[in-house]
Amino acid sequence: MDTKRLILATLLSAVVLIGFDYFYPQAPKAPVSTSSQQTVSGPASGAPAPAAQPAAAEAPAQPDGPDMRVAIDAPAVQGSLSLRGARLDDLVLKAYRETTDANSPDVRVLSHATESKPDYVDFGWRASSDASVHLPDANTVWKADATRLDATHPVTLTWDNGQGLVFDIALSVDKNFMFTVTQRVHNNSGQAVALYPFYRVNRGYTPETNGGMLVHEGPISVIDGRLNEGSYKAMRNDGVPPDNVSWSHQGTGGWAGITDKYWLMAVLPDQNAQVAGAYTYLPQRGMYQVGFTASAPVQIAAGQTATNEAHVFAGAKEVRLLDQYEHDLHVPMFWKAVDFGWLSFLTRPVFFVLDWLYSMMGNFGLALLTFTVIVKVAFLPLTIKQMRMTWKTSRLKPKVDQIRARYKEDPMAMQQHIMALYREEKVNLFGGFLPLFIQAPVFWCLYKDLYVTIEMRHAPFFGWIKDLSAPDPTNIFNLFGLIPFNPAHVLPLLALGAWPILYGATMFLMQKISASSTNMDPAQQKVMAFIPLLFTFFMAHQPVGLVIYYCWSNLLTALQQVLILGRFKAADKKALPSKS
Repeated sequence: MDTKRLILATLLSAVVLIGFDYFYPQAPKAPVSTSSQQTVSGPASGAPAPAAQPAAAEAPAQPDGPDMRVAIDAPAVQGSLSLRGARLDDLVLKAYRETTDANSPDVRVLSHATESKPDYVDFGWRASSDASVHLPDANTVWKADATRLDATHPVTLTWDNGQGLVFDIALSVDKNFMFTVTQRVHNNSGQAVALYPFYRVNRGYTPETNGGMLVHEGPISVIDGRLNEGSYKAMRNDGVPPDNVSWSHQGTGGWAGITDKYWLMAVLPDQNAQVAGAYTYLPQRGMYQVGFTASAPVQIAAGQTATNEAHVFAGAKEVRLLDQYEHDLHVPMFWKAVDFGWLSFLTRPVFFVLDWLYSMMGNFGLALLTFTVIVKVAFLPLTIKQMRMTWKTSRLKPKVDQIRARYKEDPMAMQQHIMALYREEKVNLFGGFLPLFIQAPVFWCLYKDLYVTIEMRHAPFFGWIKDLSAPDPTNIFNLFGLIPFNPAHVLPLLALGAWPILYGATMFLMQKISASSTNMDPAQQKVMAFIPLLFTFFMAHQPVGLVIYYCWSNLLTALQQVLILGRFKAADKKALPSKS
C-alpha cells in the first residue's frame, strides 16, 4: 500500500507539472494580407455605421513626403507618434530586452501600421448614422504644438475639418506605460453635431501563441466587472457580417485590449461612461481590432466644446504596477491582465510572498529557496503525521502478509481482517495522502507564477542561470557546451541540463531514504528507480526556477525523512524493553 501511495504521489506531481499546455492545440496562423485595398466597416467620412463598435480602421496611404512624427521619450518607453492618423505606432520598452544578451534589442510593443507586423493604437470620432460630417481618419495629417512627448511635456495635436469643426488631441505619458488621451471637438459650424468617441487596439498579424491553457494570449476585456478572454481563432471564425464582430458587450467603463504572455496593449475609457466593447477581425487585411466606442453620441451644440478622456496602456504586465493603476484610475480587475488562472486566490498570494522575499534578498532564486523552507516548515506537522502512518504501515507488513496468506482464497475476508488490523493499530491509510493534496496547489502556483509573471522573466540565479523562467540552457549531450552543436535542434528529447540532472539525483536519494523505511520488494524497487530518470527528462523542458525549487525541496524532504525516521526508530527501541 505504501508503494502505491508513493507511485500515486509521483504521478500526481507529474500531472501538476504538465498542466494542460501539452494537450492544448495551437491556433493555426492566418496569412497576413499584403493588399493595399482599404476596407471600411463603418463611416470614414460620415457614412452610416452601427453604434456597437467604431468604424474599422482605414489602411494608411503611403506618405508623399517624410513620415512626420512626434518623438516619445519617457522614463520607461521610447518611440514616436505618427502625425498621419494620430496613431501610437512606435514604442519600445527601455527596461526590457528580447533576450538576456546585454546587446539584445529592446522589446517592441507598438510598430508602424505600414509594417508587416503592425501593432498600434488609434482613436477618434465617428458620426451618427444620419449625419454627414468630415471626420479625421487614418490619412489625416495633424499639426503638433511640440516635437517631443515626455513625462513632463504633453503634446496637443490639432486638425480643422474645414466645416467649422476643430479637433484636438492632448496626449501625455507617465513614468511607466500609461498614456492619457484627451479628445476635444470645438463646434464652430453653427449647428449641433452628434459624435461617438472611440479607442481601439489593432494587430495586423496572427502571433505565435505557445502558452496553451497555461496563459491567455489574444483579445481580453473587462466590462461591468466581467472578464472576457477571446481567441484569435474565434475572432477569425465567429465574426458576423458586415462588420465581422465576433464579440461585443455594452456596459460601464472597464478596459479592453490584446495581451501577450508578458506584454499588453489596452484602452481604458472613462470609467463612468457607457460604452460598447467589441472584438473585430478584418480578413482583407488580416487585422484584429479590440476596443470601445461610446454607447450614446456626445451632443455638441453650436459654439460648444466636447471633451472625452481615456487612457492607453502599452507595456509590461508588472503585477504591482497593474494593481497601482487599478487603484489610481479605478479600473476594475486590471490585475487580471496577468493570467493567474482559476486558482488566482492562491497564485497571487504566492507571487506576492516571492516578490517580498526578492525585495529582501535581491535574487529570485534565493527567494525560491527561502520560500521552500517556509513551505516545509508550514507543512511539517502534516509531514510528520504522514511519515508516522507510513512507519506504522511498514511495521505491520509482516502481520498483513500473514493475513493475506491465511485468507488468500477469500479476498473479502482478507480485506476485512486487514482493515480490522489497521483500525486496531490506529493506522489511517488515507492520512498519508493529505499532505500531498494540500501541497499540490502550492506546487502548481509556483509553476504558474514562474510561467506567467514578467518579474520572473530574465531573473538570474547563480552561475550559468540567467533566466529562471526558461529551461536550463546547458546540455549533457554536447558535454555542457564543449561540443559546438546543440542536439536538441535535431531531437528535442536530447536536451538535458545540469539542474535537471541534479533534480533526478535528489529524487533518487529521497526515494532511497523512503524505501529504507518500508519493506519494498525488488520488483517495486525497479519500478520506483525508473521514475527519477523519467522525471529528469521531463524537468529538462520546465522553467529552471521550478527545477531548482524541486531540487532544494527534495534535499529538505530527505533531511526531514532521516530526522523523523530516526526519532521513530529511537522510540521503538525504547519501547522494546517494556514489552519483554
